[in-house]
Amino acid sequence: MRKITLLAAALAAATAISGPALAGSPAGKFQVKVLATGVLPDGGIDKIKSIDSGLAATLSGMGVSDVDAKANDNVVPTLAAEYFFSRNVSVETICCFTQHHVDGAADLAGTRLVDHVLILPATVTAKFHLDTGGPLKPYVGAGPALFLVFDEKPGSTARALGVDKVKMSNSLGLALQGGIDIALGENGYGISLDAKKYFIKPTASFYADGQQVLKTRHDLDPWVVSAGLSYRF
Repeated sequence: MRKITLLAAALAAATAISGPALAGSPAGKFQVKVLATGVLPDGGIDKIKSIDSGLAATLSGMGVSDVDAKANDNVVPTLAAEYFFSRNVSVETICCFTQHHVDGAADLAGTRLVDHVLILPATVTAKFHLDTGGPLKPYVGAGPALFLVFDEKPGSTARALGVDKVKMSNSLGLALQGGIDIALGENGYGISLDAKKYFIKPTASFYADGQQVLKTRHDLDPWVVSAGLSYRF
């Protein structure tokens, strides 16, 4: 309920900012969206870049040979802002924070590797809109994405193995996008459905007493699916 209230308040604020001088229109230059967004990452280990011999021996003694990981899904509120250069071409950016943890998979199933990580997926996409002559306007897009990572904490299993710090890298990647905007009359309001596929490979470094004992590269590669309200002016 709190997330729905925040989304409604954000849309109301955006509408107020537009003011009488920028009346809503389905052909306006600017569009803002408030969305409920599902962030569905992979998080599997693409490569073990380095591992301390002592940690490797410990894992081997536990019968662990196939090491993998999986990040959990999350649902967050998102704000998007878009500028239209023409009826068919626009550029869009989004803002949200999403929090995740990383569990072990394969021989590490049932373990917790990273207990908390906060990600800001800064994204800018160039979009092409198909003008159907009606209220339905499908689009495709693509652009760069920079995942900024904050506040990482080692999970219980990692701590049990002596890890007292984990650091995930900020990562630059690519986002592909597709969706549809549906105008609700001529007042600028609408409904938006959107899906993005990110291609991002961050690294995770695990430390014990100041020494790096494990470094892994991950296929984070989330699907990000959104639905919500839009206002164009």
